[in-house]
Amino acid sequence: MKKIFFLFLLSTAFCALNAQQYSPTSENVAAREWFSNAKFGLFIHWGPFSIPGDGEWVMQQRNITVKNYTRLMDFFNPIDFDAAQWVSMAKNAGMNYITLITRHHDGFSMWDTKASDFNIMNSPYHKDIVKMIADECHKQNIKLFLYYSLLDWRRDDYSYWTGRTGHGTGRTVHGDWNNYIAFMKQQLTELLTNYGEIAGIWFDGYWDQLNSDTNKINKPNVDWHLPEIYALIHKLQPQCLIGNNHHLQPIPGEDFQMFEKDLPGANTTGFGGAKASTLPLETCETINNSWGFNITDTTYKTTKQLVDYLVRAAGFGANFLLNIGPMPNGEIQPEFKERLAYMGNWLSTYGTSIYNTAGGYVHPQSWGCITQKNDTMFVHVLDKNATTITLDNYPYKKIAKAYLLKNNSPVQVQLQQSTLTIQHIKMNDDEPDEVIVIINKK
Repeated sequence: MKKIFFLFLLSTAFCALNAQQYSPTSENVAAREWFSNAKFGLFIHWGPFSIPGDGEWVMQQRNITVKNYTRLMDFFNPIDFDAAQWVSMAKNAGMNYITLITRHHDGFSMWDTKASDFNIMNSPYHKDIVKMIADECHKQNIKLFLYYSLLDWRRDDYSYWTGRTGHGTGRTVHGDWNNYIAFMKQQLTELLTNYGEIAGIWFDGYWDQLNSDTNKINKPNVDWHLPEIYALIHKLQPQCLIGNNHHLQPIPGEDFQMFEKDLPGANTTGFGGAKASTLPLETCETINNSWGFNITDTTYKTTKQLVDYLVRAAGFGANFLLNIGPMPNGEIQPEFKERLAYMGNWLSTYGTSIYNTAGGYVHPQSWGCITQKNDTMFVHVLDKNATTITLDNYPYKKIAKAYLLKNNSPVQVQLQQSTLTIQHIKMNDDEPDEVIVIINKK
């Protein structure tokens, strides 16, 4: 028994060492480059939490007990779900990848898992949602990322008594934390073995165990075993990108950095605060104010606001992951469809200024921002009141050409002593972004 325990410790230490010394494979580096160029993705928050129509945190917010919440599985039957329509909608919106909830904080698994009975196969629907979306993504050449919650409001072996949430669900048993880690590894192995190529794993919930002591604010109360989990993922699929919504600086083994409801480096919502790293970046946002379906939330963002978010994210060199919360029957509400269709139409004209670009040599400004591709700059004018724009410390000495992206009309620019001035800018009221293309010479 002692020998087995020693080997276990040695194996754990080896995995930890590997993660701390993590060096991405060539496949992973190529995947990072693809991700940085993709720029626009669809986030899907969906599960039995959609049934009450009060968002994905309904179990926590209403203190629903495990016993009562489990009953939602018995009437989660999304008969109108159509994977082909969902993936086509994302593709037509100009999105290059989908990030799908596979298991949220309520613990419900949207696939045929052998690790838990609380899953889609035991619902009246009895079909593997993850498989249907994965198959359709592969068919339509859309990359698939899988959201996976590290925390669980339902299981006894999750360390809920040390966590910040899930205290009102009626649990009294303090289960074995190591059993919970083994459970997560089993589920992640299923997801990375049975569903073809997975572009990335999008972790959430690490923050639930962060110590509230200001002297230990970034130190979790439990050992998440992240080195082992990250090493497992990269072993199963080396190209698979790992991101973790912990709101901290990236942890060794992670491949991209995410920002929740904020642009990189900002902290207007309380979820941000971490500085942008050198890893690929992504920011996620909702169309209304809810991630999961919320029947009373009608605070829909305008198409202008959504274009601004996409463009400003690109100005930081980041992707924009835009969320929808489908209804419990599998339908997507028309307000979401309309906005996604608008984004696709806008990108059909202006996509060249977004896809495959880097962030501007200056960060986004009040008037708008810049995206860059080689010696070409795309100046995005988002403020309708901006008639003249001045760019100091301009990195090029000569301008070969300047024109509007929408119709190739020439634009008047002047470059003197490293200061570029763009004059006589006039935006139409129905246009969210006037894109000026500047071809530079060194």
